[in-house]
Amino acid sequence: MLKQKIAVLGPGSWGSALAQVLAENGHEVTIWGNNPAQIDEINTYHTNRHYLPNIKLPNTIIGEKDLAKAVKDADAVLFVVPTKAMRSVAHEFAKVCENTPYIIHASKGLEQGSHKRISEILYEEIPQAKRKEIVVLSGPSHAEEVAVHDITTITAASVDEQAAKYVQQLFTNEYFRIYTNTDVIGVETGAALKNIIAIGAGAIHGLGFGDDAKAAIMTRGLAEISRLGVAMGANPLTFIGLSGVGDLIVTCTSVHSRNWRAGNLLGQGKQLDEILENMGMIVEGVATTKAAMELAEQLNVEMPITHTIYRVLYEGKDIRQAAKEIMLRDSKVENEFTM
Repeated sequence: MLKQKIAVLGPGSWGSALAQVLAENGHEVTIWGNNPAQIDEINTYHTNRHYLPNIKLPNTIIGEKDLAKAVKDADAVLFVVPTKAMRSVAHEFAKVCENTPYIIHASKGLEQGSHKRISEILYEEIPQAKRKEIVVLSGPSHAEEVAVHDITTITAASVDEQAAKYVQQLFTNEYFRIYTNTDVIGVETGAALKNIIAIGAGAIHGLGFGDDAKAAIMTRGLAEISRLGVAMGANPLTFIGLSGVGDLIVTCTSVHSRNWRAGNLLGQGKQLDEILENMGMIVEGVATTKAAMELAEQLNVEMPITHTIYRVLYEGKDIRQAAKEIMLRDSKVENEFTM
C-alpha cells in the first residue's frame, strides 16, 4: 500500500498504540490531543508514559495541538476519544476539515441519553462532503500488548466493503491482523456491551468466586449482548466473532482491562466514586451500563446481568446480595433467545 497520511485524534493508550502500528507500517502519522504537556512529551521524548509506560514510540509520529493542522490533507482520520467526547470532537473536526478523508473510529460505547452508536454520532456530525465512508475498528485488543508487538487480530467493519479493505491494508502487518465485516451494528454493540460484562467478571473475581462463576457470567453475558444486538438489527453471527466473543474474553479475563479492574475493586468492597477517581482513565462500561439498560427497556429485551450491574453501580445494591439474587431467578431454558 502507498504511504498514507493519517491523523489520530486521541493520544490515550489505544490511540497511541494504533498510531505506532500505522507509523511502523510506513505511514505519515500525526496524533492530536488537547493536553499540551502530553503532546510535548510525544514530540520531545517519543513517549506517552501515563498511558504506555516503558514504550518508545516511533520518532516519525508527530504530536499536534491544533486540530486543523492535525487533519490537514489527511487520507484518513482515526477517532480514538472517549464516547462522551466523540460528538464534540467530530463537530470540531467537521468545522476545520478541508478534504474528504476516510473516517475510522476505535472507541467503544453508547452515547448517554441518545443511546446512539459511535458511527451514528459521526454520521450526524460530519457532513458527507467532508468524509468518505466510516469504518469501525474493534476486537480483542489491549494497547499494552499491541505496543510490544503481541499477536492481535481485530475487525474493520463498514457498510462499504472497499472502505473496510482500505483500513485492513492500512493496519495489517506480521503482528496485527485485520478481518473485514459489513455488520457495523453488531461490531459496535459487541464492543460497547462487553465492557458491562467485564465489570461483572471483575466483581466475580473480587468477591472470591472461581472459574465456574467466571465462565457463567461470560457465557450468559454473551447471550444478553446478542439479544440486544439482534434487537438493534445486528447479525447474530457477529457475536461469535472477534468483536463479540473474542473481545468479551479478553476484556473479562485480563488485568489490562479497566472495566475488569473496576469490577474487581467493587467486589473487594471499594466505592465506585473512589475507583473511578483513582483509575486515571475512562471506564466506559459504567456509562454504557446505564445506556444499555435504558435501551433494553425501550426495545423490551431482558438483560438480567446488565440489570444487576446497573443496580450495583447506580442504586447502591450490595454486590454479594446481587450475585445471590441473580442465581435465584426463575429457571429458564438455555437456548430460549428471548429469555
